[in-house]
Amino acid sequence: MEELQYRFGPLLKPLAWCNARIMETRENLYRRGMIKQWLPPSPTVSVGNIGWGGSGKTPVVDWLLRWAEKQSLQPSVLTRGYRGRPASYPFQVGPGSLVEESGDEPLMLARQHPEAHIVVDPNRSRGGRWLFDHYRPDMVVLDDGFQHMAVHRDFDLVLLKPSDLVQHWNKVIPAGPWREPVSALSRASAFLIKTEPGSFNKVSALAKYRLEALGRPVFLFGIEPVGFRQVITGEAAPDFGGEPYLLVSGVGEPKQVHRTAKRYLGYRAVDHLAFPDHHAFTKADVVEILAAMRRKGAKGVLCTPKDAVKLGPMCTEEFYTFDLRIGFGPSLTEHGATFPVWWDEQWQSIRRSGREQADGETSPRTEEESHSGTE
Repeated sequence: MEELQYRFGPLLKPLAWCNARIMETRENLYRRGMIKQWLPPSPTVSVGNIGWGGSGKTPVVDWLLRWAEKQSLQPSVLTRGYRGRPASYPFQVGPGSLVEESGDEPLMLARQHPEAHIVVDPNRSRGGRWLFDHYRPDMVVLDDGFQHMAVHRDFDLVLLKPSDLVQHWNKVIPAGPWREPVSALSRASAFLIKTEPGSFNKVSALAKYRLEALGRPVFLFGIEPVGFRQVITGEAAPDFGGEPYLLVSGVGEPKQVHRTAKRYLGYRAVDHLAFPDHHAFTKADVVEILAAMRRKGAKGVLCTPKDAVKLGPMCTEEFYTFDLRIGFGPSLTEHGATFPVWWDEQWQSIRRSGREQADGETSPRTEEESHSGTE
């Protein structure tokens, strides 16, 4: 896709300009209150991005759910459930749901957080009303919600990749991967930039150059393995002990998976079978993977947690997955404070302001009001 965008860039720029103006008009209608928003009864945080895929949204949502659980809060997630096909909406995802119904990322979150309420509905206002009709969550996480302005949010966490700060900066679909023009970044409460070890200084300089004028906190974070788990049992397992392994991924940035595996294990996979993002694995795929493993003389198959959810019971005992955790670097703008420290302060601020459960009332809110207490 990026190659096509580069090749036909001059032809696509007029379409990108039109798309950017449409998105700006839409934002202004919400900003002026001409399109109403649903106001969740509990504090709501959106985790989204300006471009498509690979920015680390699901790990950040996972971190927020873990944080809420440590605070003895009842968290919930509203998500569209990409590629999920339930019989009806809204659909509540449980640890035993089928990936075909829920989508891969909602099911992964439900298994990692069985006490959280994970609700799939492309119409997230409808899903949110259903959620509060049945439960009383203390916090709502709006997954992939930056452009979903029909739901009011108290915090807008905007995730970026280093490429967003360089070659993709302000390149709107179809001329680039951005869903909105650069003016949309002014809606952010904070920016989180996914980085890899060794790139901290370079990304810091780029982030300050691009984002400092917006006056929002900027944090760096990375996603790193802390161990292995066997896919079938979910139990912790040793790594391959220097033995050859086959790498399998169906994610937006397969090269990053390759680098992560090499960095953690200290050596490359004998081969990397890279499937499309959100690929729906079949038994034929598993047969192909096992055949490649044996042909290459590999001891086992290593996949991402998102792929492990989709492979599920089709796996054999040779399939393993990363046990991943998110780590935050210091802020680039908040005197060295980390994101967890900043987030604690923001949450306490909104609790002090009286933003508590309001019995499921709905109310139109303008976009300016949605940033109260975030700066």
